[in-house]
Amino acid sequence: MKKRVCRFCDTPLGITFLDLGMSPLANSNLTESQLNAVETFFPLHVYVCEACLLVQLEECSSPDKIFSDYDYFSSFSDSWLRHAQQYSEQVINRFALNASSQVVEIASNDGYLLKNFCKKGIPVLGIEPARNVAEVARENGVTTLVEFFGEKLAHSLTDKGTQADLLIGNNVLAHVPALNDFVRGLKVLLKPKGVITLEFPHLMRLMADTQFDTIYHEHFSYFSFLTVQKIFAKHGLKVFDVEELSTHGGSLRIYCGHEQDSTKSIQPRVLELQQREEKDGFGQLAHYLSFSGRVTYVKRQLLLFLISAKEAGKTIAAYGAPAKGNTLLNYCGIGTDFIDYTVDRSPHKQGKFLPGTHIPIDEPDAIKKTKPDYLLILPWNLKDEIMEQMAFIRDWGGAFVVPIPEVVVYP
Repeated sequence: MKKRVCRFCDTPLGITFLDLGMSPLANSNLTESQLNAVETFFPLHVYVCEACLLVQLEECSSPDKIFSDYDYFSSFSDSWLRHAQQYSEQVINRFALNASSQVVEIASNDGYLLKNFCKKGIPVLGIEPARNVAEVARENGVTTLVEFFGEKLAHSLTDKGTQADLLIGNNVLAHVPALNDFVRGLKVLLKPKGVITLEFPHLMRLMADTQFDTIYHEHFSYFSFLTVQKIFAKHGLKVFDVEELSTHGGSLRIYCGHEQDSTKSIQPRVLELQQREEKDGFGQLAHYLSFSGRVTYVKRQLLLFLISAKEAGKTIAAYGAPAKGNTLLNYCGIGTDFIDYTVDRSPHKQGKFLPGTHIPIDEPDAIKKTKPDYLLILPWNLKDEIMEQMAFIRDWGGAFVVPIPEVVVYP
């Protein structure tokens, strides 16, 4: 049996952060013909390394199985598109990017971000392992390689003369099982005075707001700022700036350069966040062991609400088919006995069924046809956007339900 060790420092793992039981792959939506086939479930058991305090899942399924054909397309979230545009304008100005610069994005999805640089005449390269998603990016004029990123690919690109002035990785660091290989690759691909920006969910926010549903098999690691700094320092990269973002329930955007690059000075936000995490206990193992009790409380509260609603004869639909929703539904044991269907704007998901629970995915117009009493918002981080889109449910007395960080009903 393979020894269970930390993916960063190789320390044996034996301390549980959270155990969510068995769950299917969160983005593996099913076709109707698959409903009666055997469905594979994997442990959703999260450990914390007692040495480096990296919170992590074991690698139960290979990245190739998870990402080779993928149902997530970034372009179907209006707020995410706005976020991408604002980011691109900001970094173009801050780092004086122009037609002689090279921008490379890892896990570039359907080109939603890089197209903003293309419009400014800045050369781009996307690296995206999901072939079906990469094809959409190419159709939109974004040069895209269908590859998994790591040190080997970085050397191959560098040998061919490609290095990055700006190297982007949004919501990819958590998805990497071979963490050290990935960060070594970043260092290889970065020009001597280049900048890396990475966005990833912040463990501080996950714990503060009981965001346990953001734990799923695609997310191999869950990062505090203190641990991320250790990981990058080991590979000769310094985190010189950090921003706290509202995306995905609370994320960090870190800015990194080569350790020896004297043009990048450490910004006050780095020291401030370091001190805040240390004060909150993120440098001590005991802090991580306080989380699981809050998760079981949220589960009980959600089930109590759903049971009372159904006992009162109410109908319930859901909005969205995000990965986080599948963790929530499978952990809580919520299926079509509680929720009639869910809706999603992405045509790539419509007509399919959620993994594990087999809740059907319809188009958003289904809400107007069936007039549910409650709409459970699964992508709760987008609740304001969704409540605005779906405001018409109030015409028949419908209400919104947000499950995280606690169950709240919005009439």
